[in-house]
Parts: sequence; structure tokens; C-alpha cells
Amino acid sequence: MASPFAVIFDRDGVLNQDYGYAYDPDRLVWIPGAMAAIGRVNRAGGLVLVATNQSGIGRGYYSEAQMHGFHEEMRRQLAIGGAKIDAIYHCPFHEDAAEERYRQADHPDRKPNPGMILRGLADFAIAADRALMIGDKDSDMQAARAAGIDGYLFTGGDLEAFLLDAARRTGLPL
Repeated sequence: MASPFAVIFDRDGVLNQDYGYAYDPDRLVWIPGAMAAIGRVNRAGGLVLVATNQSGIGRGYYSEAQMHGFHEEMRRQLAIGGAKIDAIYHCPFHEDAAEERYRQADHPDRKPNPGMILRGLADFAIAADRALMIGDKDSDMQAARAAGIDGYLFTGGDLEAFLLDAARRTGLPL
């Protein structure tokens, strides 16, 4: 049996439109092909993980509960089409956080650091050569490299088509 594989997605700008500190479930708008890309990974037997910096929590723009509500809406909409996200890792820490408990410079989970990716790989026993990351910022690519996985910079368009090309280049069975 083949070892498990995973696709790790950044959230804002990759899965959903980034309008600046996205947290309101009523304002969730999927990137074209995002729901199809998640469903494709699910059907191929892969895991879908999300690694997202969420400094808006630390900055006091919204709460962790509001972020979780946004994620629940994502999961609800995906479930309608038979798709799912296996785990979401978030990092509310930032050196300029308004809330003391979130104020930390260079937190190991905050991309470009690889903490969220490494935790996801460990939690699901995924080998680095059986994972890839799709992100829309250089910090996503830096985190992928630091975690020892292939990273692909998404600059827009259809996410499912982009994923298929990335998976082919990494050798994942999509």
C-alpha cells in the first residue's frame, strides 16, 4: 500500500478570496477551482491540510472563535459536495500583536517558519516527499522549503488545474 500523501494549502488568496483579514463566514468566496481541488485530493486518498497565518487574531481584529466560525462555514460548504479538509493549522502570533498573549516575534508556527507544516506532517505520519504546499506568498514557499517539501506559488486562475500540474511535478497521485 502506498504511503499517505498530503496537499497543504495556504488559506487566504489560495482557497478563499483574500479581502484582508477574512473571518466573516458571510463573506466567504471560494477561489475558482478550490472546492474541486480539495475534492480531487480527497477522492485520490490524500489528506487536505491548511496552514494559515492569522495575525488578525493577535492584532485584535477578530477572535479565534470568529476564525473557527469561518472554518466551519468552509467545511459546511465543502461537505455539500462530498469534500473535506482534514486539519486546519493556524498561527495567531505576531510581533506587533495588540493582545499580549499573541505577541511573539518569529513564532515557530508563523510562516515563513515551518512549524504548522511540520506539525501537519507529524500528526498524519506524512513523509516530506509525499506532500506539497500551495501558497500565494513567498513566505509560504519559504515555509515549504524549510519543512523539506515542494512548494508551488499560486498567482491566480483555476486552483484545480494548478494543483494537477503541481502534483504531477511532485509525483503525487492526482
